[in-house]
Amino acid sequence: MSSATHEYVVTGMTCQHCVASVREEVGEVAGVEAVEVDLPSGRVSVVGTNVDDEAVAAAVAEAGYKVVD
Repeated sequence: MSSATHEYVVTGMTCQHCVASVREEVGEVAGVEAVEVDLPSGRVSVVGTNVDDEAVAAAVAEAGYKVVD
């Protein structure tokens, strides 16, 4: 099965510590291979196989932020 890229918009991130927290938590989600966080836009790109959107949202919440629908 090939990897796919999933895009999310996350609110509440204001600094590089926020970026690191989101990257770390989302990186632990099953199937995630890479996480890129763009602070100015709030966009989080996740590359992986069979990535569960709800698991990503839960990981973002664990880091203290929220995925916007």
